[in-house]
Amino acid sequence: MSEVVTYSREGKVGVITVDYPPVNALSHAVRTGLVAALEQGQKDSEAKVLLLVCAGRTFIAGADIREFGKPMQEPGLPAVVEQFENSDKPLVAAIHGTALGGGLETALGCHYRVALSSAKVGLPEVKLGLLPGAGGTQRLPRLAGAQKALEMITTGEFVAAKDALAFGIVDAVDEGNDVKAAGMAYAQKIADEGKPVRRVRDLTDKLAADKGSEVFEQFRVALEKKARGLFSPFKCVDAVEAAFNLPFPEGMKRERELFMECMGSPQRAGLVHSFFAERQASKVKGLPKDTPVRDVNSVGIIGAGTMGGGIAMNFANVGIPVTIVEMKQEALDKGLGIIRKNYENSARKGRITQKQVEDRMALITGSLNYDDFKDVDLVIEAVFENMAVKKEIFAKLDSVCKPGAILASNTSTLDIDEIASATKRPEDVVGMHFFSPANVMRLLENVRGSKTSDEVKATVMAVAKKIKKVGVLVGNCHGFVGNRMLHRRGAEALALVNEGATPQQVDKVLTDLGYPMGQFAMSDLAGIDVGYRIREELRNAGEKVAPSWLDKLAELNRFGQKSMAGVYKYEEGSRKPIPDPEVERIIEDFRKEQGIASREITDQEILERCMYVMVNEAAKILEEGIADRALDIDVIWIYGYGFPAYRGGPMFWADQIGLDVILAAVEKYRSEVGTEHWEPAPLLKQLVAEGKRFGDL
Repeated sequence: MSEVVTYSREGKVGVITVDYPPVNALSHAVRTGLVAALEQGQKDSEAKVLLLVCAGRTFIAGADIREFGKPMQEPGLPAVVEQFENSDKPLVAAIHGTALGGGLETALGCHYRVALSSAKVGLPEVKLGLLPGAGGTQRLPRLAGAQKALEMITTGEFVAAKDALAFGIVDAVDEGNDVKAAGMAYAQKIADEGKPVRRVRDLTDKLAADKGSEVFEQFRVALEKKARGLFSPFKCVDAVEAAFNLPFPEGMKRERELFMECMGSPQRAGLVHSFFAERQASKVKGLPKDTPVRDVNSVGIIGAGTMGGGIAMNFANVGIPVTIVEMKQEALDKGLGIIRKNYENSARKGRITQKQVEDRMALITGSLNYDDFKDVDLVIEAVFENMAVKKEIFAKLDSVCKPGAILASNTSTLDIDEIASATKRPEDVVGMHFFSPANVMRLLENVRGSKTSDEVKATVMAVAKKIKKVGVLVGNCHGFVGNRMLHRRGAEALALVNEGATPQQVDKVLTDLGYPMGQFAMSDLAGIDVGYRIREELRNAGEKVAPSWLDKLAELNRFGQKSMAGVYKYEEGSRKPIPDPEVERIIEDFRKEQGIASREITDQEILERCMYVMVNEAAKILEEGIADRALDIDVIWIYGYGFPAYRGGPMFWADQIGLDVILAAVEKYRSEVGTEHWEPAPLLKQLVAEGKRFGDL
């Protein structure tokens, strides 16, 4: 028998124990061991009931990621689950930690399920472009009904044990913390009461209740909005519907067909890449694993505006006290009021309790005095993009903050080294670039200065994890990684409109690719005034920044959604961008002023110029060492800029398009457009010459 799965008997209970750290994943050894242990239990005449339990911190948490992309070795999971379900002795699964994907499917193959109250269950395969392929789409609806099964399977979200009990997924919840004891007690109860084998496949009450209902069509309609462009969520609905329309064996066959369709989808490759890239990004290249990490038990934030308030919420959400300093009481009161309003909205939607609202607000203190930062472990500056202002702030922080306190800037573009030069401790200065809205967006682009210490780098990456962000460490240059690429795309989008495209045409090409919003709708969300200030900062620094019709919008106080008018206009209570004839006139006047003759522009040209210019810039970023790996760039764009995860990020996407195709287009636009940023990146040329991809770096 495999060492990772063992069989023993305690009284009338035959115990099958999985012990395969760290998460008891369903490796080939585990699957083989489960079958062997089951056979041993079936033959054990003294065992009246069998118990499946896992050692360590969790029940089976899913497939073994070490086997991803490798040929499946027999026995496959569907066969293992079927053998468990066919057991002629009652079989109990005792769940703790998480029972996810194949782990939950294995538990569904058991006849009874007991869970610790701290446990969670889920079928997250959709997040990898798949659907549950070992009977999850056929068994879960028999226990939970169509609505709940569809919700769980199409979103991949987890369900807490008590909710799983209410939905019928588990049969009992134990308030203790000893999973084996809970499992043994429940198994003994089954034996004492002489309860029969109860196979999930034979349960029909929930099927009869939902058969012929409109729930499947309603889900498909909802998914058109929620999962626009995605393949597998719709296949999940088809698979669950098969449970209601087909006998169990045929439903299983249909599930397998749909699973294989998902396996063959290009989206699966992109989502799997995204999955692994996110995990890899937290491992900073060249930073020793044993680098000391400083304690961050209190945080200071400068600025109670949209960014400062959102950043404060991240820390309060995980129990870290925050002090926010503002210049004026009015601004401070307004900022704290918005934070409370955000929490109250979450409570109204049932996401948090009213007590949590008060607990979190109690962790946030307002102040008008920098001296209140004297004991904090980390200060994050979140004021507008002005170098002189930021340097003045950091000089103050240097004089007030204790030795060892980390001084961070939320700047989205400015030079971290120049900011650090205002202090006597540049080794403690770092960029922590949050994305708006900061309490929602998952990316945290941490920016190392030339003197930032390894300890500080390690600490801000640990902080990202603590506040549930996806942290990526990058180098220092104007715009860092994300905004440097975005500025190139923005310049091309602007040029395309100058030459004859409309803002809505450019935006549609990007949303058709899978972005949640286009370049100009995003400008309106971020605020036209933000980009205007950045351009003015560059102009003041002596850089040549071309005039733009966006400058005219800012000068007319058309700042975007915040002023109900920007590139688009907006109606009260709606974020839907509406094309505005007034903006069309402003663009037309700008073309005349600049002597630009309008021409017809194809969607393909828009796609190439907006996307390929980003890829070319990203190659330069890699070459300069601003990003350590192509996957870091992918993660930044997926979690910070809405690049569709199913396309794997811009670098993975470029590899799929073909770097030779992209290089040829870049050289064409270098000739036609003539601007410096179309100069092909040497790394791009090198990869094409060597027949390699970004993924090979």
